[in-house]
Amino acid sequence: MVIKEVNLDIIATRRSQYPDDGRSEFLLVGRSNVGKSSFINTILSRNNLAYTSSKPGKTQTLNFYGVNNSFYLIDVPGYGYANVDKKTQAKFGMMIEEYLEKRTQLKRVFMLIDFRHPPMEDDLLMYNFLKYYNLPVTVIATKADKVGGSKKEKNLKDILKALDLVIGDDLVVFSSVTKMGVKEVLDKIEGLL
Repeated sequence: MVIKEVNLDIIATRRSQYPDDGRSEFLLVGRSNVGKSSFINTILSRNNLAYTSSKPGKTQTLNFYGVNNSFYLIDVPGYGYANVDKKTQAKFGMMIEEYLEKRTQLKRVFMLIDFRHPPMEDDLLMYNFLKYYNLPVTVIATKADKVGGSKKEKNLKDILKALDLVIGDDLVVFSSVTKMGVKEVLDKIEGLL
């Protein structure tokens, strides 16, 4: 797949603001510091489309990135230790749940986790939450370039054991630095369009 055109088409906080053009949608979820913005910029071959920050928790809306006038990549607020109060975190949760409840255009969820560490409790909760809605999930293990060769196999086993992926779900080891995993993700999107 060649990415020709990308725009941040819609910034939404509620269902009435979602696009209604019927395009396929792919949702990105992950902890606040997992590298979602870098993932978006790398996948879409753009340098500064999604804002990367050293401070987690910058995304506070559902951001619909229109790609090639054929599908949306949707970034949502990160979970975990974002520097926001409990009330705001609860609002983020309700925003994401409202999206998941009735969005028939959603083709797949890309759940980003940090390849350097075993999945955290928040990651396990998110995976189980997505399975509650029977959503197909591809786990993206980010920051793979920061893991040495001998640890890669162990980390992969630890992640797969902790998440216990259901049939149909899969995992892609990813690096925005080396571009590892980019082709697999784009092939997956293309195959679902």
